[in-house]
Amino acid sequence: MKTTVKPWALLALLLLLASTCVQAADEDEQTYGAGRRRRRRSRRRSTAGAPPNIMVPITFLNSSVEKGAVCMDGTPAAYHLDPGSGAGNSSWIINLEGGGWCNNARTCKFRTRSRHGSSDFMERQIAFTGIMSANSADNPDFYNWNRVKIRYCDSASFAGDTFDKGTGLYFRGQRIWEEAVQHLLSIGMASAGQVLLAGCSAGGLAAILHCDQFGAFFAGRNTTVKCLADAGLFLDVVDISGGRSLRSYYADIVYMQGVAKNLPPTCTDHLDATSCFFPQNIIDGIKTPIFLLNSAYDVWQIEESLAPNKADPSGAWRACKFNRSACNASQIKFLQDFREQMVASVKSFSGSKSNGLFINSCFSHCQSELPATWNGSPAIQNKGIAKSVGDWYFGRAEVKAIDCPYPCDNTCRHII
Repeated sequence: MKTTVKPWALLALLLLLASTCVQAADEDEQTYGAGRRRRRRSRRRSTAGAPPNIMVPITFLNSSVEKGAVCMDGTPAAYHLDPGSGAGNSSWIINLEGGGWCNNARTCKFRTRSRHGSSDFMERQIAFTGIMSANSADNPDFYNWNRVKIRYCDSASFAGDTFDKGTGLYFRGQRIWEEAVQHLLSIGMASAGQVLLAGCSAGGLAAILHCDQFGAFFAGRNTTVKCLADAGLFLDVVDISGGRSLRSYYADIVYMQGVAKNLPPTCTDHLDATSCFFPQNIIDGIKTPIFLLNSAYDVWQIEESLAPNKADPSGAWRACKFNRSACNASQIKFLQDFREQMVASVKSFSGSKSNGLFINSCFSHCQSELPATWNGSPAIQNKGIAKSVGDWYFGRAEVKAIDCPYPCDNTCRHII
């Protein structure tokens, strides 16, 4: 008997195969980007309805290619600059873009087909929102500063410096960082009266790693230099299986991308390089004033450090890590223990009058560039994030805010 394949059935089969291929590609990437679809939605919400005048064009650092300051595929590094105005003409924010990491040749090669590995795929215009906004109502303290976003395409928090002959991949994050800052100094930042180095997620880690290096660029100048790390406080903790998933992952990054030589010497003089890629081992040695903005229930760390798929083969944590209301009592206890470790990690850091702190109890990740969280909620003791960062930067008040444990804070904007 001859079987006839209906056109609709063939179409359904093709769609299923296409879906499977896309899923396989996502799984194959494995660049510690779980929840990326949710965060893409979050970014879309953050820029929805944005006025056209905050779309900022890209600039390529073509002149730095000969110095090796290139993305993983050898394309030029890039940045976006929205010039300051009025009283903000001599003040600068340098924001280091985040976007995960990669830890082996296969996953890094995958990223060269995206904006995180090649400037060929970078948006030619991006929206500046939150701390990067030019709107005085949304961003009262920094709206008229020169605001710069340095694009992220090295996959090691701007810290690697090597070349893989076997794959042809460039790991030149440190060179991108140095060349970008030198270029910005040459076009006016050298005469800045105030500067702030900021970053979110992998960019937040980069802001911590490079904070004192940034300060050194202004040595001998009468410039106020400070740093802000948003969602960059990644902890070296035990996961739900008793292993250390993130430590293993970071070890691969540090080794493969030649990161060790660019880590803070105040840490590497007594700890191994992998340990010095973790902020908890760096922050106490940073001399430049720094502000840590973080959620005590950072959703990226819950999904990828505490309960990654490899540590949860039975899927017991699958519901919890994407929906806080689905967590059982023992899972909540595990998350509360994580919060306690985060609070303990900043105890010495918070003792410095020059440092600032805002650790809330929201299930979130990156809060400085999302308008709803930057100048809205959450709040700790009736003070939001924008006001807290501004008070700290300008010395209006000391800010050492640590929220009470979940679920006490009803001002949160949870993303899971």
